[in-house]
Amino acid sequence: MCGRYATSRSNADLSALFEAADETGGLEPDYNVAPTDPVPVVRVSQSAGGRVLSTARWGLLPSWAKDPKAGARMINARVETVESSSAFAQSFARRRCLVPADGWYEWVRSDDGKSKRPYFMTLGDAEPCVFAGLWSVWGKGDDRLLTCSIITTPAVDDLALIHDRMPFLLPRARWADWLGAQPDASLLLPTPSSHVARLELRPVGARVGDVRNDGPDLVAKVAAPPLRSSDVEPIDLTLF
Repeated sequence: MCGRYATSRSNADLSALFEAADETGGLEPDYNVAPTDPVPVVRVSQSAGGRVLSTARWGLLPSWAKDPKAGARMINARVETVESSSAFAQSFARRRCLVPADGWYEWVRSDDGKSKRPYFMTLGDAEPCVFAGLWSVWGKGDDRLLTCSIITTPAVDDLALIHDRMPFLLPRARWADWLGAQPDASLLLPTPSSHVARLELRPVGARVGDVRNDGPDLVAKVAAPPLRSSDVEPIDLTLF
């Protein structure tokens, strides 16, 4: 799964990188993004005639949701069921987006079994991680919300030593297809292993565990023991 991540690039940088018109009104760096927080997304807008950089609330709200609180439970969509899920299928068919991030956090058990060590998965400062996402608009009038979800896949390679799920990462060559108008089976092909292999699995400090903490120090590398397969804890898949 992906339940916490960092996004610090400016709206100007993201607009240029994705060749998207900026509709955000400005973005603040957030090194500790949590569910229901505002986040940048790149999508295609028919009214704008192309790509736009927008601000969405993390946690997709399908049109039939009765309460915006439901979005906190829909931050992730599983790649295995995204085409058929009642919550996500319509967005997959017509409203796909890119979710840029510096990287994402996961936790593994410490050697004493009494605490967990956080890790930050990143491609480094020069290149963002780009998650495959979905968007939707919920509500009417002043209550309208643009919301989004991040698609997850089974973890591969060394990432499986940290968690059994990972965000669905899209290399640059797949951005245009993901934003394209017509869904296709090829959209859900696994992330190329060469792209995953470039990720740094960076141990970071415990302060990231409190969502009230923010700042670049959260992604600073700290010393940690080597990862082991016994550190991984399975999750309750019925929650996602």
